[in-house]
Amino acid sequence: MSDKNILVAILAGSTSDNAVYEKAEKVLKENNIPYELNIISAHRDPEKLDDYIKSCNALVYIAVAGLSAALPGVIASKTDKPVIGVPVSAKLGGLDALLSIVQMPPRVPVASVGIDRGENAAYLAIRILNLTK
Repeated sequence: MSDKNILVAILAGSTSDNAVYEKAEKVLKENNIPYELNIISAHRDPEKLDDYIKSCNALVYIAVAGLSAALPGVIASKTDKPVIGVPVSAKLGGLDALLSIVQMPPRVPVASVGIDRGENAAYLAIRILNLTK
């Protein structure tokens, strides 16, 4: 279950993406933005992901994903909150993940930052949060 005081939810499909999501964590910590990190695969744990999204009180999602990069799109299909996808350079230099994230169908928007740019996802999340001030 999600903490009521978090502003950003970072989700990754695997702990192998740690080098990327740790960049986002560092920026959020430096800017005193409450966040939480969860490792939930859209493919291996779809029910757990559904439950998390239903209970999450965060205002912005950062979804770190490589290969087929389904996680950001699945999250965006289940919430009206902003979702920022971070493609990971797991294979094909990350181009497979990047293209998966940016090619969402109508009414399922996902913002995307550059490959392995977890820090930019955090900076974008902060800018989105600043709109609510």
